[in-house]
Amino acid sequence: MTVVTKLPYDKDYISQFSSDKNEPEWMSSLRLKAYDQAEALDMPKPDKTNISKWNFSQFKHAAEGAKIDSLDALPEELKVFIDGDSKPENLLIQRNQTAAYVSLSKDLADKGVILTDIFTAMRDHSELVEKYYMKDAVQVDEHRLTALHAALMNGGVFVYIPKNVQVETPIQTIFWQEDPEAALFNHVLVVADQGSELTYVENYISNNDNEQTVANIVTEVIALDNAKIDFGGVDHFAAGTTTYINRRSAVYRDATVDWALGLMNDGNTVSENITHLIGDGSSTEMKAVTVGRGKQISNITSKTVHFGKDSVGHILQHGVMTEAASSIFNGIGKIEHGATRSDAVQESRVLMLSENARGDANPILLIDEDDVTAGHAASVGRVDELNLYYLMSRGLTKRESERLVIHGFLEPVVGVLPIESVKKQLTNIIERKIN
Repeated sequence: MTVVTKLPYDKDYISQFSSDKNEPEWMSSLRLKAYDQAEALDMPKPDKTNISKWNFSQFKHAAEGAKIDSLDALPEELKVFIDGDSKPENLLIQRNQTAAYVSLSKDLADKGVILTDIFTAMRDHSELVEKYYMKDAVQVDEHRLTALHAALMNGGVFVYIPKNVQVETPIQTIFWQEDPEAALFNHVLVVADQGSELTYVENYISNNDNEQTVANIVTEVIALDNAKIDFGGVDHFAAGTTTYINRRSAVYRDATVDWALGLMNDGNTVSENITHLIGDGSSTEMKAVTVGRGKQISNITSKTVHFGKDSVGHILQHGVMTEAASSIFNGIGKIEHGATRSDAVQESRVLMLSENARGDANPILLIDEDDVTAGHAASVGRVDELNLYYLMSRGLTKRESERLVIHGFLEPVVGVLPIESVKKQLTNIIERKIN
């Protein structure tokens, strides 16, 4: 039985919102078409997780945020994400749905690099944004949540790296939901043109432990021929936020997109990280960690789809479940017919620290070609007593020993995050959650 979601906003609201943002005609039309599609489309059906009663539609839609004149005025929980001095280059901070702080080095601006909020991008670079917006990576009509996202999008960023430009300093975005009731329909579009290179890191943070709201996030990452993107992210929405996040990449000939993700939300979460290896010689490494606590339910899918010959897709995801948290890990490698000599390997492991915690690792290989390399590993269990015994024999308490084992278990992902301050912050979040 399909649950019908009554949308809280009508076409007049969407048209007015688009007009207020001075959006181009193509975007206004896309929104209205998506609104019509949303009610007809089914909800997604993540494996072994019933989300039919989760709140994805009742929320406060928009909330403006004050501009940030000085980073010194930021709360400490945000300052820890920022490397360097008080005026770092290549940084965008979105406060609620407002681009409150934007900084791009003159050198990169002179080379044609674009870092701006999604609304400014649609006005100033309309044709470029239209070329990639919900085209190569995520489509509007995949299911109800993608259509809702397209209709109600209220924030996000656009990053574009021109041909053969190598960006040596990471570009960083921080999405700060200061209003505890405001929904975030965030769209991130990152495009690396032919032969370019980029490190991009994003952080999500909120503090709504008691107020209920929604985050519906779509991130599209496009790596054209011979481009390379290192993508890092830390999600830390509070317990009151029900989250759907769809990170999707399209990788063309001899291009690479590598992911390092810390999935640290405290509320119920559906997270998808899917890479389409379209070109010959394309590759991806997808690494993700999560720590669940309380009664949180999460469904996490990492998937590589191989279209190009000699494409390589490796998945590594580790999770720790505490208290009464539960998580489903889906690792999927799909090799399409014609993707000869492709390599799809995955590993999913879950540690449970409580009798009430639950974890499930589902390795899936879908192979439609003969000349390939494919493999998977999956495990679900508790902390190894032999490891604990060894550490305790060296004078550590059981609690200290468990902490060391857990940090070591998560290190393969935490250790490769490309910004040191973000890596430290993720380590601190993990420490708080396991304690």
